[in-house]
Amino acid sequence: MKRISALQQARSDYQPKLPPALSAGANVKASEGGPTTPIADKEKIQYLFPNTYGKPIVTFSQGAGGTTEAIRVGVILSGGQAPGGHNVIAGLFDGLKSINPDSKLYGFLGGPSGLIEDEYMELTAEIMDQYRNTGGFDIIGSGRTKLETAEDFDKASENCSKLGITALIIIGGDDSNTNACLLAEYYKENDVPIQVIGCPKTIDGDLKNEYIEASFGFDTACRVYSELIGNIQRDANSAKKYWHFIKLMGRSASHIALECGLQTQANITIISEEVEAKRQTIDDIVDDIVEVIVARSETAGNFGTVLIPEGLIEFIPEMKALISELNDLLAKESEAFQTLRGRSEQLAFINHHLSKDTSYTFSSLPATIQVQLTMDRDPHGNVQVSLIETEKLLAEMVALKLNEMKAAGTYNGKFSAQTHFFGYEGRCAAPSNFDADYCYSLGYNATALVAAGKTGYLSSVRNMTKDSSKWIAGGIPITMMMNVERRHGADKPVIQKALVKLDDAPFMHLLANRKVWAINTDYVYPGPIQYFGPSSVCDLVTETLKLEKGV
Repeated sequence: MKRISALQQARSDYQPKLPPALSAGANVKASEGGPTTPIADKEKIQYLFPNTYGKPIVTFSQGAGGTTEAIRVGVILSGGQAPGGHNVIAGLFDGLKSINPDSKLYGFLGGPSGLIEDEYMELTAEIMDQYRNTGGFDIIGSGRTKLETAEDFDKASENCSKLGITALIIIGGDDSNTNACLLAEYYKENDVPIQVIGCPKTIDGDLKNEYIEASFGFDTACRVYSELIGNIQRDANSAKKYWHFIKLMGRSASHIALECGLQTQANITIISEEVEAKRQTIDDIVDDIVEVIVARSETAGNFGTVLIPEGLIEFIPEMKALISELNDLLAKESEAFQTLRGRSEQLAFINHHLSKDTSYTFSSLPATIQVQLTMDRDPHGNVQVSLIETEKLLAEMVALKLNEMKAAGTYNGKFSAQTHFFGYEGRCAAPSNFDADYCYSLGYNATALVAAGKTGYLSSVRNMTKDSSKWIAGGIPITMMMNVERRHGADKPVIQKALVKLDDAPFMHLLANRKVWAINTDYVYPGPIQYFGPSSVCDLVTETLKLEKGV
């Protein structure tokens, strides 16, 4: 028998909470609101999604409704891992069995590619019980294959038909659920009897709105990172000799950096969206950091912490223009670029093809950063910002500035930097009680959407700052979250990323405390996630969600 940890054994007995509307099993009633509209580009989205556009928001309550016939459902894990994915599948499984014990759940292996290549496994109670309340996506694996062509859609429906599958659940982030929306539209257009439902996953926290209060995994990942930051801050406060530059995951939005800053009260928390709004240059950011370091050296000491969002470099105006031009250039000139020998030839080729201003910006960067900016794009055509060592770039530039000040006699402190990147450490942690509950509810709720005959919807569970007896279950049409963006040099319909809003309560709270936390050593040490004990310790929600809801 495979050995499991004592924690995993204890967690296997945990029974996640459910919204009251879903606790009655098959007795779920769906109520519908009025027509909906997308977040932007209304006419374009309506044209692209004529069959799934404008569908109503659905809210569930207890009562007769939905099917009680056996259903066969397929599930896909898509994109990067996030804590709680296994519980979404557990909720799906239990929800299906509550509708009819003869219902079956099939997991496609390795993500969307498994659906195309007909690689799957039936998920049974024996298998499912091994993965309840565990981290990771290893039950069926994940992948980043994109489903976007008619050939892909037809092959998927053919493979589903063999198994009698009439509904697909796609567990993923904004790009994965964009694909779910495209798939739902195609099947509706071509009278293919397969429903498509999405579940909002991403530790980045940028897949949310009024009805999607959080993307699952965000809570757990932030708690893992905050524990590590707290440990580093305690070490810094003990040794009193290092400045720690800590890059945190979040390729587009700064939600993770903001949440971790609120949890730990780090000295400096950079928010990419603020940098963009203020049109700050790299030198401006360095000057801000230096100002805090100098001030602390005169009062608290020569140590501190700087939190840096992973996607920062894309929000610095001159860098954003450069990256946008690079993305288009590398998409159009991919074949020519790949034939060049060595990095020097490739960098010269890029400089030759860039406009004057962006060429100047590109040339001003260290060679290591230039190379990192030209590395292979991700499947969606975006620069892989996790490979750009922004934390090292800032630490080096700060050191140069402080050396200049020391030579000029305007700085008398000592500066020594340590750099960190916290990413994979948080993606597969055992889910917090919040994520265990939320994910299980999302999966169970997805089966209710299937039973209600819906397609092109995202599973939605909200009012999560309240007791579970007040949670609200339902679904929103994916088209509500769509807009048109530039991808691979062309306009594409995609779910709009939810960035940090500078006029919302979470950022305003950081802003109100920024100067005090910068100068004082007011560190908070969150410690590890707690699974057992009083509810006040174990059933926490993020600082972000509490501030957004005024709790």
